[in-house]
Amino acid sequence: MIGDLIPYLAPTVVLLLILGSAIKILPEYERGVVFFLGRFQGVKGPGLIIVIPGIQQIVRVDLRVIVLDVPSQDVISKDNVTVRVNAVLYFRVVDPERAIIRVEDFNSATSQLAQTTLRSVLGKHDLDEMLSERDKLNADIQEIIDAQTEEWGIKVANVEIKHVDLNESMIRAIARQAEAERERRAKVIHAEGELQASKKLVEAAQVMSANSGAMQLRYLQTMADMSSSNASTIVFPMPMDLMRTFMEKQAKAPQNGDQG
Repeated sequence: MIGDLIPYLAPTVVLLLILGSAIKILPEYERGVVFFLGRFQGVKGPGLIIVIPGIQQIVRVDLRVIVLDVPSQDVISKDNVTVRVNAVLYFRVVDPERAIIRVEDFNSATSQLAQTTLRSVLGKHDLDEMLSERDKLNADIQEIIDAQTEEWGIKVANVEIKHVDLNESMIRAIARQAEAERERRAKVIHAEGELQASKKLVEAAQVMSANSGAMQLRYLQTMADMSSSNASTIVFPMPMDLMRTFMEKQAKAPQNGDQG
């Protein structure tokens, strides 16, 4: 009985195997690039699709954002400083047809392009710009890579420089430079303070010279400050009018002698 069914079971099994290999299920984030006898036929998916085995071929393409770690690169800056830089690249496939037909391996091609662009762009900038203008450099690198990968049906979403590594001697040099800059700023601030104080002293002197009462009050305040200190010096205050009269007589004495 079973022996009689064997001739019928074999074709059925073969048919089921053919149907199993012909049915493809693609998730929402994938597309299938279908070739008919080697020629491009179309992009299918997501969902259930049927591919004729031996006649049609399908290449799956992931449409999700791909995170590509760009290996560390030795970069010589514009001011001849050697640094080691690595970055991360975010991109996705927007045209599955071009991503499969126009480039052999879009992942490898994008990685190589990112490495060369990273060295090229950073080599045009000084070390200070690499450390302080990272956002601008990220935007420049992203724009250049995106323009070249557009032909491959790839959109570069973002590029981020992760680390800029310096050798120990350069780190010490930067620390000395920062310390010198802090000292320079401190001296400038001190000089500006002295200048402002001198201007205020000149203004105060002009006010007191124009008002004898202000000079007398300042004199008494100085005497009070000296008396409140712990110094052993004894000060006898002298009226300002008496001192002024004495100074006027001293000024007139040589003139009288010359007339005699």
